[in-house]
Parts: sequence; structure tokens; C-alpha cells
Amino acid sequence: MALRPLNDRVIIKRLDNERTTASGIVIPESAAEKPDQGEVVAVGPGKRSDDGKVQPVDLKVGDKVLFGKYAGQTVKVDGDELLVIREEEILAVIQ
Repeated sequence: MALRPLNDRVIIKRLDNERTTASGIVIPESAAEKPDQGEVVAVGPGKRSDDGKVQPVDLKVGDKVLFGKYAGQTVKVDGDELLVIREEEILAVIQ
């Protein structure tokens, strides 16, 4: 199944966090927080303004982004956990 985001929504696949600290301590998956970084896998057409014009989303597939810990809605598609998020909830693009 494929998802096509609507309006200014973006679909993100979370990037895995490092599971071992710099000092070598292994963090079990149950104790690890969800990562706040991800890769854009799909982008909606943009947000429609009051005058009816579409403002395109300023992201593209493949961009690596930062987002808030509680941003968006998590969905499972074909066993993958994806995040559906509005463009305004994305904090930055990692370059």
C-alpha cells in the first residue's frame, strides 16, 4: 500500500538513533526514545491559501529533517512505521 499525502502534509520515515552511548553503554529498545529525525518519503502538493492558490511544500523526497518529539501522527504501512506530519511542524532540514 502506498500513501499520498494531502495538502501540506509530509510522510517521514524515522531514522534510527544510535543504540550505544559514546562510553559504550547499550540502550535497550524499550528505554530508547523515538528519534526526532527522519527522511522525507512523500510530499503533498501544498497548502491552499484563502485566495485559492496552492503554496507548494518547501521539501522534497530524500530530505533529512528534524521535528518535535510529539509532532504528527504515526501510521504503520506494510510493516514500516511512518510519520504523517504538517510542514509547519518540521523544525529544520539537515544539510
